[in-house]
Amino acid sequence: MGASLLMSSCGTKTEAAPAAETTATDSAVSTVYYIRDITPENLVKIYNALGRKAEGKVAVKMSTGESNKSHQLDPALIKPLIDELGATIVECNTAYAGNRNTTEAHRKAAADHGYTAIAEVDIMDADGDTILPLEGGKHLKYDIVGKNYPNYDFTVVLSHFKGHAMGGFGGALKNVAIGIASANGKSYIHSAGKTANVDSIWQNIAPQDDFLESMGEACKAVFAHAGDNILFINVANNLSVDCDCDGNPAAPEMADLGILASLDPVALDRACVDLVLNSEDPGKDALIERMESRHATHLLDYSEQLGIGSQKYKIVEL
Repeated sequence: MGASLLMSSCGTKTEAAPAAETTATDSAVSTVYYIRDITPENLVKIYNALGRKAEGKVAVKMSTGESNKSHQLDPALIKPLIDELGATIVECNTAYAGNRNTTEAHRKAAADHGYTAIAEVDIMDADGDTILPLEGGKHLKYDIVGKNYPNYDFTVVLSHFKGHAMGGFGGALKNVAIGIASANGKSYIHSAGKTANVDSIWQNIAPQDDFLESMGEACKAVFAHAGDNILFINVANNLSVDCDCDGNPAAPEMADLGILASLDPVALDRACVDLVLNSEDPGKDALIERMESRHATHLLDYSEQLGIGSQKYKIVEL
């Protein structure tokens, strides 16, 4: 295990003594593991470093990608981890017209992108959705997720960290909030609680900060449901300003950063943002502009206020 560094929310590095693992409920500094080389073996290695074994019926929540041009995670990269976990890849349908807005189309996209060849793929809202309770929401009264989500005992949130047209960046928090939400649940979040009707989403898009806060609230509901039976891994590669939900994304302008993992999703996403901000790669400017123009880090601030994680973290390089 490599040296550890204490990172503030603005990314300044200071030497830190080794610290114990922390979770999203701890007030202490959270641990984020980091491996520079993105390989199948290192994906398994960083999972094992977290020290939280995924047991029972395991869901791997990830994006199956909008098109063959999108930058979704390579099935060859994730297959050893899927095999290690004996997991099912889980998704929910989108709330916009495209290649994944119906269950039939979504299953075809998952097959076209190679995921059904390595694992069972469950489109969790194929037969509808269900409600997860939420306490203390400012915008949402509850979260609306795929009907099949409660069937799983453990969730591995495997996210491709990159930009996003609406959220500024997509990481663990976005993958949970939007990814586990059913199509109607996505409408509910994007409208900050105004509508759960997928047909009226674009007439009810919320102000940006309200949307970001609604994502945080949806995460809070999922985390309350999951308890300790959840962990988070971000793969920071193909760092386009656009998400895997974009069928024709911009090409990446900066080099890959590595794999990061934590039991605290806020710390994890903050660490990824800080890696971009602190990078010496001149190609980072486009991604930084995308994040800043969408006020993206407000999601981290609000999620921290909700008590679902901390922006103070310790990097442990493996």
